[in-house]
Amino acid sequence: MASNDWSSVGAVLASDFVLEWPQSRERIRGAERYARMNAEYPAHGRWTFEIHRIVDGGADEAVSEVSASDGVQQGRAISFFALRDGKIARLVEYWPEPYDAPAHRAHLVEPMEENGESGAA
Repeated sequence: MASNDWSSVGAVLASDFVLEWPQSRERIRGAERYARMNAEYPAHGRWTFEIHRIVDGGADEAVSEVSASDGVQQGRAISFFALRDGKIARLVEYWPEPYDAPAHRAHLVEPMEENGESGAA
């Protein structure tokens, strides 16, 4: 993904790859459509990625938390991978929108840095 060469991502996708975005109720089937969706996405520049965590679920599952930015747009994705024969067969992604914390719990919480780290030591 960091290469921004979207067609090369197909090398790690199974022949029957499926991507699902439950929040927008969309499904993309196949490496070609996945590459095309990324290539056609309205970006302001080259995409960069920061991996916050990867959870290894064994031979057939993994979860990642990754931030993506094109220099203007920023997003954070939680992605659930189903693997088969060393390739990604199914990917379910959630791209939550950030929001301001409600005032009613301000006395119970502490603010976090944008990268997810607490401001406290």
